Amino acid sequence: MPDFTKTVLSPAETLKLAPEIGRHPTAKVWVYRYQHTTEPWTLSIATHAQPGSRMLSLGGFRIAPESRTSIPGWDPDHEAIDLAIGMDEKVFWSRLLKVGGPHVQRDFSRIVGGKCVMRPTPGARVGEPRDRDLLDFAVACFKDVETTGFFLTTGQDLGHGVMSDGTTGSLRYLNAQYKGSVISDTGAPTAEGNYWMLVGQLKGAGIPLKGAVVGLIGAGNIGQHIIDHLLADGATPLVVESKPAIRASLAARGVQCWPAEGKSDFLAQPMDALVLNAAGGSLDSATVAACAANARLKVINGSENLVMPNPADEEVLRVAHKVFCPCECAGMMGYLTAAEEYLSHLAGEEFRLDAMNAAARALEAPGEVATRRVIADGYRQTMAQAMQELYG
Repeated sequence: MPDFTKTVLSPAETLKLAPEIGRHPTAKVWVYRYQHTTEPWTLSIATHAQPGSRMLSLGGFRIAPESRTSIPGWDPDHEAIDLAIGMDEKVFWSRLLKVGGPHVQRDFSRIVGGKCVMRPTPGARVGEPRDRDLLDFAVACFKDVETTGFFLTTGQDLGHGVMSDGTTGSLRYLNAQYKGSVISDTGAPTAEGNYWMLVGQLKGAGIPLKGAVVGLIGAGNIGQHIIDHLLADGATPLVVESKPAIRASLAARGVQCWPAEGKSDFLAQPMDALVLNAAGGSLDSATVAACAANARLKVINGSENLVMPNPADEEVLRVAHKVFCPCECAGMMGYLTAAEEYLSHLAGEEFRLDAMNAAARALEAPGEVATRRVIADGYRQTMAQAMQELYG
């Protein structure tokens, strides 16, 4: 007998659970909720793949950190649904802009967005004593969900790293038991795509990269990769980061940093661009108001998931003449990397991560032309609308 129980929620049921699905006319999300029989662990797999469709459901496997699970009312089903919608938007943008590796380009018709979100317990997160048990539970669920008639591909997300044995990476552990869990660190290609979209937006706004001041909220794997690029290209990064060790490391390189509680002061600094790569919710209404009030700030992007709690705030940015690139667009390279790796292996061909870094440069051109279009048109449309008009 499996050591879990399973509950399946249809699109009609998930719409009741997460009414925001209704804002996306094409979104039809199924949720497969797995609950461990003896531990309080829940894995929620949300997908746009219809049962029996043989579609490829793409999205990272998030082992929710305490910063997420401690939010009042946090629910893994709801987070998985929201993230799956975001993933499907990434699929939309990559199709529209024709960005992706060769296998993805051939297989776009069978790719849809999904997401896996685990609610762990203290002591069972990656790097803690019971991490192997938690990941074994996840693998059993991944294998079971494929019996529904679609293919699941998961990759890097929050909560992964070196396991409690001190040597094994969590992605490699998963991949050894379930080939749909890919092992590439998708952070680097995600950062590359984010960076080249930023370069394009700055060009479109007539701002030279050398000498530009770029604020970053979040300096984890992706943020630090972008900071490396900015420093090499003569730009000045300003950073909000919650972890003291990362702030100290960046300060040693001459980067001015603020702790999380200094965010308001950070947002008041003269800056040309803002890049968002924290754990979620960085563009809350207070932050949006501060961005609107920053006279020098012209462009905003990032690859952060669930970045804007109130979608109506995008209109606040447009009215304030800020060009905001949806994070689902600037952050598409992570999903494209996972998809390309999986499809390459199915085809018996070598997967090369550096090829995805090169493909990320394709985001520079749409970033430039769409930003230029928004500004030339007097900010009467959002960047998302401009890209659909230009490339649709």
